[in-house]
Amino acid sequence: MPAITADIATDTASFGQFWQRSADSIARLPPRAARTKPEADTAAALHRDARGARDRFLRQHVEKVYATLTGGFSRFVRVEDLVLQAADAFPGLVPDAAALAAEARLPLREKEGWEIDQAILIAQILAHPRCGTHLCHAMLLPRPETAAALTKLAADGCVDLGAARVERRGRAAHLLVSNPRYLNAEDQQTIAAFETGVDVATLDPATDIAVFRGEPVQNPKYAGRRIFGSGINLTHLYRGTIPFVWYLRRDLGFVHKLLRGVASPDVLPDDVNGAGSEKPWLAAVEGWAIGGHCQILLAVDYVLAAADAFMTLPARKEGIIPGAANLRLPRFAGDRLARQLIQAERRLECDSAEGRLICDEIVPAADMDAAVDSTVAMLTSAGAVGAIGNRRAFRVAVEPLDLFRRYFAVYAREQASCHFSEALIGNLERNWGAQSRTP
Repeated sequence: MPAITADIATDTASFGQFWQRSADSIARLPPRAARTKPEADTAAALHRDARGARDRFLRQHVEKVYATLTGGFSRFVRVEDLVLQAADAFPGLVPDAAALAAEARLPLREKEGWEIDQAILIAQILAHPRCGTHLCHAMLLPRPETAAALTKLAADGCVDLGAARVERRGRAAHLLVSNPRYLNAEDQQTIAAFETGVDVATLDPATDIAVFRGEPVQNPKYAGRRIFGSGINLTHLYRGTIPFVWYLRRDLGFVHKLLRGVASPDVLPDDVNGAGSEKPWLAAVEGWAIGGHCQILLAVDYVLAAADAFMTLPARKEGIIPGAANLRLPRFAGDRLARQLIQAERRLECDSAEGRLICDEIVPAADMDAAVDSTVAMLTSAGAVGAIGNRRAFRVAVEPLDLFRRYFAVYAREQASCHFSEALIGNLERNWGAQSRTP
């Protein structure tokens, strides 16, 4: 184990050599799924020492590391790009592109778990006030595709983004999300479209409010029904096609933008010193809001639900942390009910006393189209300025940017441990039958 110094160049060299020796030792072992108990224990010890060294290195040098990756804080770099650039600038600190490509080909149970090293880096960055705030700012900026999508929306009144579509309907921008084969679940194929859709709906100058709604699905049991969403695609999670950084892209990206708006590069969106561009968001819940889609309800301004809809946060059955629900749900439902939902998988009918702690209005399923229109009219009747001002006033009291940053410093580290745990694999097989499902 190398000794830490005050010089980042010295430590980059010595720690890099140590991490390379650790990686070489792990590479000489059989693949994860084929290891004996002693071999698995050896791999665990090698990872433990290497990850302890990463923490020591970053506790000393995280600000210099982040400054190197962002040109002295002059450039905004998204989290998925940051971890790749870090691999080039600081060899061994995080997995490089070749290691990630090799891991990506494997099912979850066979992955070595190199992405945990990415989590250590991001957790240390988020825990550092200056670095973490800068990274949160980067993730609130519009995606590169947004400008062209806004031009298309202005010309045609709609824009198709693949897994999402934005349509103007009067003074409302409707974000219609669609992954019909998988009951509108989220996965690696939906995340960019969802975030670009949130950008476009938020920044569209011709509308005053945004609506988040699920499109009809294809599953024979529910064919033609609108479903708000089924959370993370557990089959894809089990098959290993959802990388760890997906969680951070999602919650630092489009879900955070629902809550805080879309930032500009020149103003910190912390509500005290500055703010982004934002609109009130209405969520229209039909069918169900499971997992990540239930989390979305905690980030919007008004929840309209069909009387036959329900909500769950099946974190216990999955074995992962449900995004920012641990941060946000207690202020809606109280600590005890929040723990029941997250840790004991309690189901909430939208049309129940507990469900109404999250849902603002319940209507018959057949009346949802008309109810969306009337709710949009109600929420915009007094103008957008007051609605946006009240959003910011609520937010600075209950979830200031610094609280968000600190929460996700913990989340990054803990979610990585969950994502690569044997318990998660066992949960997916036992509770989801993931091994027998078609990808």
